[in-house]
Amino acid sequence: MAKTASLALRKLPSVDEVLRGALVQEAVTRFGRPAVVAAVRDTLATARAEGAAPSEAGEIAAEALMLLEVQEQSNLRPVFNLTGTVLHTNLGRALLAEAAIEAATVAMRNAVALEFDLGHGHRGDRDEVVRDLLCELTGAEDATVVNNNAAAVLLVLNTLAKGREAIVSRGELIEIGGAFRMPEIMNRAGARLVEVGTTNRTHKKDYVGAIGPKTGLVLKVHTSNYRIEGFTKEVGARELAALARERKVPLVNDLGSGTLIDLGRFGLTHEPTVKEAIAEGADLVTFSGDKLLGGPQAGFIVGRKELIARLKKNPMKRALRIDKIRLAALEATLKLYRNPDRLAERLPTVRLLARSKQDIEAAARRMLPVIAEKVGNGFEVSVTACASQIGSGALPMEKVPSAGLSIRVRGAKRGGRVLSALSIALRQLPVPVVGRIDDNALIFDLRCLDDEKGFIANLAALDLLEKPHALA
Repeated sequence: MAKTASLALRKLPSVDEVLRGALVQEAVTRFGRPAVVAAVRDTLATARAEGAAPSEAGEIAAEALMLLEVQEQSNLRPVFNLTGTVLHTNLGRALLAEAAIEAATVAMRNAVALEFDLGHGHRGDRDEVVRDLLCELTGAEDATVVNNNAAAVLLVLNTLAKGREAIVSRGELIEIGGAFRMPEIMNRAGARLVEVGTTNRTHKKDYVGAIGPKTGLVLKVHTSNYRIEGFTKEVGARELAALARERKVPLVNDLGSGTLIDLGRFGLTHEPTVKEAIAEGADLVTFSGDKLLGGPQAGFIVGRKELIARLKKNPMKRALRIDKIRLAALEATLKLYRNPDRLAERLPTVRLLARSKQDIEAAARRMLPVIAEKVGNGFEVSVTACASQIGSGALPMEKVPSAGLSIRVRGAKRGGRVLSALSIALRQLPVPVVGRIDDNALIFDLRCLDDEKGFIANLAALDLLEKPHALA
């Protein structure tokens, strides 16, 4: 038997034989000879390892071509986000406005005046691309931008508090995604953390007792990704700013997922705006570009002109700067805020958050029969109420009424394995569909579904058997 298998494997075509085929020659033109040779060798190695029956050279070539097609796909594949989280960190956070996409495309295709003063014909400053817009929208004297908000905080701490003390309330020692913690960022920045107050209560006297000759700055951190409720106390930004000014130390207000407009106009809970933080007296305010602002990943620092100048002289600023593509997208995004009345129409983040439950529910009813047909009789599909969340640490207690579809295994009290298998099958579609499993049901929250026709067309590749146990 072993001898027969060995003889069969010897009949597999050689690499050279496969490479002489017409199909391979076309593949070489498309993918390049080294990649094609590697794919053919991988395909033959797999056949040998699996003890495959003899294959014609053309069959090996076809399998190698399929392998190359898979390898050609981008690892950053588009997905349908039906999780109910609008700013999903793992799915790329904010969707960019068309204006931002167009601006980024122009920047990619052309040489641009990134650091070139066209008026005087000499080197310029890349911050000029967005500085005036940021000052206009926030009321700050000056502004600069780095690659994310953690970098903004790092730069501020390293510039103003390296070798000195940074005072912060214990209730504001946050941890952001990926287990990055504020104390660790302070340590890397060279600042010495001075904690004041307790986890739930911090008083003005706590700051008064801590500020001294070694104080580099006072840091106020907006707890945008959690809430402490009950017996609590914090010192407001305005009161803290007055104290910092009296003691001649800068107050830095880290807003995290900071917003430029009052979200209350869209039916959401009010979140402190950057303009409010500046008006309350903060010397510097840091915030993100890719969260509530709805732009590409970036970290903004706005505030007093002399402090911004110090930040820009720090060599670390160069290591943390952003490129022309993101700057172009940021400029276009910020310009949309000049007309807040049209923001929900033009900025995807705001549009998705402002979308009414009635609109989403109507979409769910339209799509129910199509999805029910595709998943088969083994599943029961129904319209369900959902509670969307903003995501990315913004307004963690805020739930936005939404609607979607619930898929359950018909006639089964449980169906975890089957639902998990269905979820996997949906993630293997040409455009993966990402929902969530909750209460023995696969839930599709449709808040973030803009392209119904594309979604339905995508389901054509879903090949499920009528009996749900076939998925398990």
